[in-house]
Amino acid sequence: MQHVVDIIARKLGEHSSVTDTVVTALGRLTPQVRALAPREDIVRQGDKPSVSVVVLEGMLSRYHTLSNGRRQYLSFHIAGDLPDLQALFVEKMDHAVCAIDEAQVALVPHAQLHEQIDKVPDFASALWRETLIDAAIFREAITNNSARDPRARIAHFLCECYYRARAGKQERQGVCRLPLSQTQLGEALGISVVTVNRMVQQLRRTKAVDWVGHKLHVLNWQQLCELGEFDPAYLHLKRPLRM
Repeated sequence: MQHVVDIIARKLGEHSSVTDTVVTALGRLTPQVRALAPREDIVRQGDKPSVSVVVLEGMLSRYHTLSNGRRQYLSFHIAGDLPDLQALFVEKMDHAVCAIDEAQVALVPHAQLHEQIDKVPDFASALWRETLIDAAIFREAITNNSARDPRARIAHFLCECYYRARAGKQERQGVCRLPLSQTQLGEALGISVVTVNRMVQQLRRTKAVDWVGHKLHVLNWQQLCELGEFDPAYLHLKRPLRM
């Protein structure tokens, strides 16, 4: 399980000091690794989970199911993320968590997490900070989806995906994975698929970015940031990235 420990430690290290006591606490966990198929749920709305999910590979999403069966995607999560950490303290899930593409996750028993939280204050602080940053990402998403025009909305979303991938060492030479369909992107940003397609074409013509075959190519980072009014301060990295 050292692989799982390393992934969680790297993620927490983006914003917190991963002390020897934190590493020791992580080493006491005994997660179960599970593979997920695309669109497979790992947590359902209304569940009362006894484990927390850690993304090891692929992309996961939180979503609501609407009365007509359509999904409203709420957030997207890559390796190292803990998308349902709040379930440690909220008994019943008010949303679902699914795989976007083929994914691998680790399931960590709540009882073990609570034990280490009680014993290791640095570990508790790091997990708390993780949930606070998660809330900051939600606040930014509310602003993005309500105050920016569709092109800027998409540009901002692409900036965030790329910046988070780079922070998580999942970017290579200006390219990171983005295994979303245009329909899913529209469902996340509140834009029709027709408008998404048109705005993506407009962004391509700026030569700042391209999105082909589930790969996001950032060609001009500064220009893309300007198009999306993107400022990564809300991600609260301990060491902001040099782009």
